[in-house]
Amino acid sequence: MSLISGPGRGGPSGEALPDELTLVIDKHVQYIQSLDNRQDELEYWLTEHLRLNGVYWGLTALHLLGHPEALPRTAIIEFVLSCQHNSGGFGPAPGHDAHMLYTVSAIQILATIDAVDELDKREALGKERVGKYIADLQNKETGSFAGDEWGEYDTRFLYGAFNALSLLGLLDLVDVTKAVGHIQACANFDGGYGITPGAESHAGQIFTCVGALVIVGRLDLVDNDRLGAWLSERQLPNGGLNGRPEKLEDVCYSWWVLSSLAMINRLHWINGEKLTQFILRCQDLENGGIADRPGDMVDVFHTLFGLTGLSLLGFPGLKPVDAV
Repeated sequence: MSLISGPGRGGPSGEALPDELTLVIDKHVQYIQSLDNRQDELEYWLTEHLRLNGVYWGLTALHLLGHPEALPRTAIIEFVLSCQHNSGGFGPAPGHDAHMLYTVSAIQILATIDAVDELDKREALGKERVGKYIADLQNKETGSFAGDEWGEYDTRFLYGAFNALSLLGLLDLVDVTKAVGHIQACANFDGGYGITPGAESHAGQIFTCVGALVIVGRLDLVDNDRLGAWLSERQLPNGGLNGRPEKLEDVCYSWWVLSSLAMINRLHWINGEKLTQFILRCQDLENGGIADRPGDMVDVFHTLFGLTGLSLLGFPGLKPVDAV
């Protein structure tokens, strides 16, 4: 799966948009299928460090579009398992170091195609080995999680640990209470959450913190109205959403903001119709794919998160997505 941008751009360049915008499902399916056919381009190899993430983004998009068969299941399983490191974790591509983020993508991919049991088929206690890799990244003092052996800490990694371990049925391997305490330490006066204690609120980090709390049944710790107000203020006049104050709109926040609002039952606090139109304007109507905003190049990352946003809004023709 290539992470190459383009070649198309969101919105027809230099032309008026149709009065009634639609979701070009078949074009998006073809766009995702074409991404692994660009191996003669330099950018294909320069983005190898995101290859496994890209497979997850493309595969999930295809499931939302109602075409889960569009990528070969056996080839996906083989590629995922070829990315596993001796430590039990997964890297972004064969031969790369293991990291929490790639390990989460690997487990999510296998869960999506009902292939988690392949871990145990390939070796005894295969799932437990992955679980141990994740659990060993938890800081026993603070409850937070590192991304890898080099020790960068971030609430993304905490959410990833909870997500992957819950899919493996191995949440008991980590100290959930300490991790929840760390999330509480990352809460801010505005209702949001930061990357670490004291860091500014950001929509992406809010998703990771609230999502982690949902997984372990501690949503009671969230100030829903205060957080909902901060998230609803992320909508700009053009309908798009940003990740924090004074930033540009970006299609990817159609997921980070909307999913957070959905988890706290405040999805109706933004204008869904205006956001829908913004996302649809970011499509390449001729070749498929979705960009971060109209006029920019499309890519698989924004394609997925544009679709997840539309799914959360109940857009016809898309499968429902789990907000967590």
